[in-house]
Amino acid sequence: MANRLAQSTSPYLLQHADNPVDWWEWSPEAFEEARRRNVPVFLSVGYSACHWCHVLAHESFEDEATAAYMNEHFVNVKVDREERPDVDAVYMEAVQAATGQGGWPMSVFLTADAEPFYFGTYFPPEPRHGMPSFRQVLEGVAAAWTSRRDEVGEVAGRIVQDLSRRSLVHAGQGLPGEPELAQALLGLTREYDGKHGGFGGAPKFPPSMIIEFLLRHHARTGAEGALQMAVDTCEAMARGGMYDQLGGGFARYSVDREWVVPHFEKMLYDNALLCRVYAHLWRVTGSESARRTALETADFMVRELRTAEGGFASALDADSEDGAGRHVEGAYYVWTPGQLREVLGEQDAAFAAEYFGVTEEGTFEEGASVLRLPGTGVADADRVADVRARLLAARELRPRPGRDDKVVAAWNGLAIAALAETGAYFGRPDLIERATEAADLLVRVHMGDVARLARTSKDGRAGANAGVLEDYGDVAEGFLALASVTGEGVWLEFAGFLLDIVLQHFTGEGGQLYDTADDAEQLIRRPQDPTDNATPAGWTAAAGALLSYAAHTGSEAHRTAGEGALGVVKALGPRAPRFTGWGLAVAEALLDGPREVAVAGPVGGELHRTALLGTAPGAVVAAGETGGSEFPLLADRPMTGGAPTAYVCRNFVCDVPTTDAQELARRLGGGSGRGVR
Repeated sequence: MANRLAQSTSPYLLQHADNPVDWWEWSPEAFEEARRRNVPVFLSVGYSACHWCHVLAHESFEDEATAAYMNEHFVNVKVDREERPDVDAVYMEAVQAATGQGGWPMSVFLTADAEPFYFGTYFPPEPRHGMPSFRQVLEGVAAAWTSRRDEVGEVAGRIVQDLSRRSLVHAGQGLPGEPELAQALLGLTREYDGKHGGFGGAPKFPPSMIIEFLLRHHARTGAEGALQMAVDTCEAMARGGMYDQLGGGFARYSVDREWVVPHFEKMLYDNALLCRVYAHLWRVTGSESARRTALETADFMVRELRTAEGGFASALDADSEDGAGRHVEGAYYVWTPGQLREVLGEQDAAFAAEYFGVTEEGTFEEGASVLRLPGTGVADADRVADVRARLLAARELRPRPGRDDKVVAAWNGLAIAALAETGAYFGRPDLIERATEAADLLVRVHMGDVARLARTSKDGRAGANAGVLEDYGDVAEGFLALASVTGEGVWLEFAGFLLDIVLQHFTGEGGQLYDTADDAEQLIRRPQDPTDNATPAGWTAAAGALLSYAAHTGSEAHRTAGEGALGVVKALGPRAPRFTGWGLAVAEALLDGPREVAVAGPVGGELHRTALLGTAPGAVVAAGETGGSEFPLLADRPMTGGAPTAYVCRNFVCDVPTTDAQELARRLGGGSGRGVR
């Protein structure tokens, strides 16, 4: 019999709808029930593509005896962290403070006042490696609740008090300038892996936001070292096992520092961010590898993640069924030499094994290898294309990984920006159309009539959870990119609606930003995190969108808020540059202006395309017929002698209008000594 989760819009929660555990969604009613029954709450937080979440569910939540004990002694609450990032953030902060580490699945025991008193992540069904079994944990917590209630209450109260003292003092510290950005670059250089690319050791995550900073820093200052780190890291990732060499798109991270074996889940946010990174890298270097990677990643998103309503699904699972009927990680993607021979025959299999690094002993598990490009020589391009197509066709016949179909507003905002720009750079209007359709879905379903964003939707129906700061910042970023590419000013207007809500409901004293609105559900602490994780922090995503919108419109209120939010980058950038990448990229835009480019002339014409290809950090572009009210930058800026004309301004100073594309390209090349004087 299905439990309460059967009514959920979250694919992750729906996976637990048939558990014998009597799950509740996060709601006031769940905590009322705990108060009525005088029992603690067991909070379990995970997400659809999380391998160990599935393991815990199979071992414990599907077990009748364990479920019966949970139902008798607890009110059990299941949360999809992608639907409720606020709940996840607050309790993850508590888990990390208490244990020194965190991760998913997250397991927290709470009082009926939602105050946490015992923490963990994955617990095995039997004691192992010094870990108690899940049943032992349940029994220990139940015993403490029954016999040592005062002690439990004291612990919970102390934890909440400690969390409430963790206020940020970084706002209002002034703007990040040249010294902070230089120090951040030095810090990144120290952590750079000169042999394999990327930063730090294993596991190694794609440093998308850091690469955006490095590209912008190079554009503004000419620093070759910054560009080289970006180029080498992108090349290493695109040749490694984290990149799907057959179907395009990136897995979540590499388990080793050499980029050989990935954690196989594919997330929309990684692919959106990396698609844009590789497009921006091509814009600087003209690299054919960067062009191919950007386009293949864009095509992967459209082919594999696009939903029937025009949005983009959250993720593909890491696990799928192997040939023996087992559900295992990576089964869809890995190959043995024997499997290559079955598909390709002896000669082409030998060629493919050498080209893709498939070995007899295997680079992954059970003799299988992850496809990558270990060689440095030149291969026969036609033969590679033929082999790749045949392997991809054979792979299509394998059982596919599951897909989390929910549409997350923030991640769709990132995808809109990536697809719009990639489509514009490479002459792919179909990608711009896909970006526009996703934006239409966000306006129609997520914004509705009130311009307040819903965090998620599924099957064209908005979820109940309110959008958080990253939703507003990333969707505004996507709309602004779409406005620049399409010449449709309505997207600038929609971005303004969202950013006005940021000013009204997410802003605190001294430029601070909060992850939840001031009228959102009150948790034990109002979450506030200015650091990047897998995606740009909501704080700095909003700062970047505010600056861009101000450059488009001249709005002093948005400019002031954007600058105020960057105080945190001045404080954190030099100390923790790996976790402030997007904030540093936004600071580069601030130091460069950002430049305002108005192209009076046809959308998609040579001058418009030249403007979009300019590398000046964070430059905003408005294009179209003059005199229209949609883009303030086009007001009173006519064509010259009937010819399309570009106007470039920065910091209240404008250059002479130009009708020459080469001259415009020179002005938008970045650098304080080039372009606008």
